[in-house]
Amino acid sequence: MVVLVIIGIASAAVGLSIRPDPLQTLRKDAEGLAQLLQVAQAEARADGRPITWRVTAKGYSFSRREDEGSGIDDFRHDRQLRPRQWQSPTLQVHIEPRQRLVLNAEWINPPLQVVLSDGQNSLRVERSASGQLRVVSQP
Repeated sequence: MVVLVIIGIASAAVGLSIRPDPLQTLRKDAEGLAQLLQVAQAEARADGRPITWRVTAKGYSFSRREDEGSGIDDFRHDRQLRPRQWQSPTLQVHIEPRQRLVLNAEWINPPLQVVLSDGQNSLRVERSASGQLRVVSQP
């Protein structure tokens, strides 16, 4: 009986320690976003057509005009730029300096910040003028 109690306590302790860290989940969202923004920027440069990033409370997506100009390509069937869900359950997104993020064929772009916040923690995805993207902790 004592052995069963010890096993039960050990199992409970392991179960409690497995709970995901909210900052780690937010960091995964931010790092994934930074990587996909880099992919979308490279695609816009290679193709010559701007790509727009759209965000919702549950996720985000990329889109661009079709070659003929008649429709919108939403990348649904693209392995990398397909629509994605946030891993963080509650996420707020702020884009600075503007509200619409468009990636174009230009090699030099104005600096950009996308602030991701889960209510307790905040991280920034920053783009420098040279196009470098990095994740930075928000003070």
